[in-house]
Amino acid sequence: MPAKATPLREQHGACGGRLVDFAGWELPLHYGSQVAEHHAVRRAAGVFDVSHLALTMVSGRGAKTYLRRLLANDVDRLGERIAGLYTCLLNESGCVIDDLIAYRLADDRYRVVSNAATVDSVHAQMRKTARAFPVTLVAEEERVTLAVQGPQAMETGAAAAAAVLGGEFASELAALKPFNAMGSRGFLAARTGYTGEDGFEIYLDAATGQALWQTLLEAGVAPCGLGARDTLRLEAGLCLYGQDMDDSVTPLHCGLKWTVAMDPSQRDFVGRRALEQLADNEDLPVFKGLVLKKRGMLRAGQTVRTPHGPGIVTSGGYSPTMGASIGLARIPRGAYADCEVEIRGVGATCTVVKPPFVRRGRILVGAQGDSED
Repeated sequence: MPAKATPLREQHGACGGRLVDFAGWELPLHYGSQVAEHHAVRRAAGVFDVSHLALTMVSGRGAKTYLRRLLANDVDRLGERIAGLYTCLLNESGCVIDDLIAYRLADDRYRVVSNAATVDSVHAQMRKTARAFPVTLVAEEERVTLAVQGPQAMETGAAAAAAVLGGEFASELAALKPFNAMGSRGFLAARTGYTGEDGFEIYLDAATGQALWQTLLEAGVAPCGLGARDTLRLEAGLCLYGQDMDDSVTPLHCGLKWTVAMDPSQRDFVGRRALEQLADNEDLPVFKGLVLKKRGMLRAGQTVRTPHGPGIVTSGGYSPTMGASIGLARIPRGAYADCEVEIRGVGATCTVVKPPFVRRGRILVGAQGDSED
């Protein structure tokens, strides 16, 4: 089956993008230099085509009640705002089917943004749960989703976007707090991202998205590919579905306990009972960051050796900002500042830290040792 193409396929070719297959989509890995794109986002501004993300419109008088049953986080927290909520979608065992954002557009209308690789399992769970609610689910096709990220994303990116989206766009967007959104003129723009930098993500029709992409590039915003997106999210300590979590682990195993709303106690969301049974389990691992102390490379799947037993690296790679290899790992609970990772049969010493490694361009070293995650 041929890979799908986003509406920006021709633009990527014109920019010299190296296209690869990602979750059934033809997407740019980079446009010449992954490291240069990474630094562009940390130091200035970059734009990512993330139109492969699955968009599902949830509408009907039961939309809010339905999502309060479906999702581990509680959309009731959004109040009357146009805003997004980061959450996990769980199965009955409390394990993660996907991590996603649910945007409230109105009490009877929400947009769910999920990962491309999990679209079948996400839609299956959404349809299954929807049977008991007066809601309609519609998959949105031929849309463009752009992520504009970096310390100059607002000054340069939003200002340039105003030429396409209207003169007040930049000022209205700048006034929004993180995860708040605006969307009254045929698009939805939110102060969200996956890089640890300032910026926004915007959802719009194909023609407007193509025009916006070109306008951003002409303003000096760098086109960025999947490679930089991965190193940026790793530095930011953000989970990647399929590596840091999947349908064999719960949010409690991957540092996402904060995305689970156990209050109010009467909200019976899918997976709640399984998580309640784990609440007092002192044997649950913790989710930590690792910084390799010498040359080498941390990779997903490597074994971690600690004084309290083995763990596993879930994500790893080179940090262009830090100039070192870093990783995320699931390791036994306990107080220890260092551990060893088995790299090609040899133990390599790593410092154990609390993610993120980098935020808003600054290198951070989190509190060492154990914490309640």
